[in-house]
Amino acid sequence: MNQMKNRLHGLTLLDRAFTATTDEELEALVASLPDDHRKALDELCGAREGGFTEPASRILAMRATAARGRLNGGLEQITTLLCDQCLADCIEALGDHSENPTEDELLEVTPALVEKHGLATVRMMMAGSVAGEAPASVALTRLLKHDDNLALPPVEHEEAIVLPPPTADDDIKAKRKAAKAARQADARARREQQARARHSG
Repeated sequence: MNQMKNRLHGLTLLDRAFTATTDEELEALVASLPDDHRKALDELCGAREGGFTEPASRILAMRATAARGRLNGGLEQITTLLCDQCLADCIEALGDHSENPTEDELLEVTPALVEKHGLATVRMMMAGSVAGEAPASVALTRLLKHDDNLALPPVEHEEAIVLPPPTADDDIKAKRKAAKAARQADARARREQQARARHSG
């Protein structure tokens, strides 16, 4: 049960990190990917053969795929492709400490990663590691929640939109009324017919 809770917590962080990344940041990140990563990303997001031709279309598809894929792996697959090079650089920078780095060790290498890959990418990479249940998940989570530079922006709670109760327009109401009157007339005619048949008998 605790493992499932940790998994959902990691996915929530990853979702927040991806959502906080602007369209411009995503476009720039996709543009920096190797061709095979971009092709895999387009296929994952439902592009036709040849991939997306418009960056804006790709971003829309990425966000839709990520939203649908929070629990089926789609979100993780997208962010893995996006953050692959950043993760490789992080592992290289950590060296012997890469398996289970401390907060201090992570803070030592992140400035150079942010400078090279951008803050949004580093956040996604770290959140993806938490979702993947990395040994350093506790340290990564603390940084994503509390560090002055790395912390994710607060979740914006949108006001719930209360929709008015559905109302049928006048045309539909008139049709329903006419249909009801026709059913009543038909039933009345059947009753009268049955009554005449009984009396004639």
